[in-house]
Amino acid sequence: MAFSSLSFSNPNPNPISSSFSFSNPNHNLKLLPSTLLLSKPCISSSSSFPFFSRRSLRSPSFARPLLAARCSILPRPAYIPNRIDDPSYVRIFDTTLRDGEQSPGATMTSVEKLAVAKQLARLGVDIIEAGFPASSPDDLDAVRSIAIEVGNNPADESGHVPVICGLARCNKKDIDAAWEAVRHAKRPRVHTFIATSEIHMKYKLRKSQEEVVKIASEMVAYARSLGCEDVEFSPEDAGRSDREFLYHILEEVIKAGATTVNIPDTVGYTLPSEFGKLIADIKANTHGIENVIISTHCQNDLGLATANTLAGAYAGARQLEVTINGIGERAGNASLEEVVMAIKCRKELVGGLHTGINTKHIVRASKMVVEYTGLHVQPHKAIVGANAFAHESGIHQDGMLKYKGTYEIISPEDIGLARANESGIVLGKLSGRHALRSRLLEFGYDINGKELDDIFKRFKEVAEKKKHVTDDDIEALISDEIFQPQVVWSLGDLQVTCGTLGLSTATVKLITSDGEEKIECSIGTGPVDAAYKAVDKIVQIPVTLQEYSMNAVTEGIDAIATTRVVIRGDDRPTTTNASTGETVQRTFSGSGAGMDIVVSSVRAYISALNKMLGFQDFSAHKVAAGKTSQSSQ
Repeated sequence: MAFSSLSFSNPNPNPISSSFSFSNPNHNLKLLPSTLLLSKPCISSSSSFPFFSRRSLRSPSFARPLLAARCSILPRPAYIPNRIDDPSYVRIFDTTLRDGEQSPGATMTSVEKLAVAKQLARLGVDIIEAGFPASSPDDLDAVRSIAIEVGNNPADESGHVPVICGLARCNKKDIDAAWEAVRHAKRPRVHTFIATSEIHMKYKLRKSQEEVVKIASEMVAYARSLGCEDVEFSPEDAGRSDREFLYHILEEVIKAGATTVNIPDTVGYTLPSEFGKLIADIKANTHGIENVIISTHCQNDLGLATANTLAGAYAGARQLEVTINGIGERAGNASLEEVVMAIKCRKELVGGLHTGINTKHIVRASKMVVEYTGLHVQPHKAIVGANAFAHESGIHQDGMLKYKGTYEIISPEDIGLARANESGIVLGKLSGRHALRSRLLEFGYDINGKELDDIFKRFKEVAEKKKHVTDDDIEALISDEIFQPQVVWSLGDLQVTCGTLGLSTATVKLITSDGEEKIECSIGTGPVDAAYKAVDKIVQIPVTLQEYSMNAVTEGIDAIATTRVVIRGDDRPTTTNASTGETVQRTFSGSGAGMDIVVSSVRAYISALNKMLGFQDFSAHKVAAGKTSQSSQ
């Protein structure tokens, strides 16, 4: 297709947003400073969007050779379980709260899960896999609360309400628990699975192919019989399953009523070319596949989860299972932010696909998951890593100063990241609430009331000791005040004595949620050890410290220290691993921040204890904790 005319709407050589038009009225493209490089004067057979050469776009309005294009936001099609009326629309299925939480130390409380689910709804995900309800009573309650609160209320003015999904193994007990948890949602879904690879059937299930097919089809039919009209089926380890057997079992579950068939690369074994061909072959050889949605679920064991997911989408999958920050079991899952931004930036190379994700909520979602799970993002992580938009090389800095598009294919503002404060305000000890709140709004935090008062109090404490409070300092304070579990114990006072002249001692005062104060003293091999032992005397719940780490937020001797710990209750609570069925002990992470490293360490330890105490198994112990401590004195 040739175009007869080309006009630019913005004469600015560095436009924030410009648009062009050509003879086909069906196209509405906008030029942005950092998305796609348009380089080929040809039309892709897989896309209705033409490629233009740099030469064909010569204009005095653009001094730089890099041109960027992005399509205007298309409407989200109405949700129908087994079909999508827009063939280019891709559903985003987020499993952060289920697969992501299987990462060691990533346990979240019910309150934290609900907060993350609300953020995922604002982000615009189509389906939220809220958990594995059969794994524990707390998980069932958490999924139920998400179904009630998030699954019935629009997240924004668009009116979008996500599907709420619960995972279940192919047995009636699991499916009953999943349905009980999600049935309260406007759009409930049950996701059931069974292994189909030879190695899994032989060594884990110890069942024949015929037995597996029978179980799968019967359990899908059972889920439908409960009144669930949206049932997803996954053949676990599909990437290593016999191809003909895979076609057969998918045909049978489709007959039984499955509306989505998910193809997992459970161990991250396939290469993108293999996985794309797998999806294409399933689409071509499975009877009835045209009546369901094909989905992908790619693990990252070889670092190929995002690439495999995109290959699956290009081959015809219209649901992509992902997690925020790519967290998950072992090496993690396909990263939501990577998959979504790749589709958004390279739309012309993936057949014109688009999603309903509001990318400006990506950074906020990423930070929330980091704080609630304790799983930090590596600095060089694509899209959301601390260095993703950092430029240290002199050559790169020179290019960025002249035109940002020279070294950035994505604008940080597109994902909700404020590059720097443009108001000229420097926060210090004389700054007031309004200045602090303005900076918090730039970070994406609309905070008022007591939360703002608490952060402002901590800000003033830091500002009294530091000449200038940096953005990183404020982020650390936000983490320490906002992203904390429900308070069971809080730190009142702390005094330590340490050095080379004697034993380290610590005196700790903790305050219960009812305002009662408890004080204990202890000795240890160092100030942190002594302080932790004093806390243990007060709380009186046996735990094992599994991980301890500390980082300086900024450079300099006056930097705020952030501490992360992971603990495990020596007796309980436990959960069930969805894949293996094994009962495992939960681990809980906690974080703390402070200019005093011992205070930061104690805050983190108390945060982890509060998270553990927030689980229902500990509700009785939580009430009695103060009384027990008092009677022992």
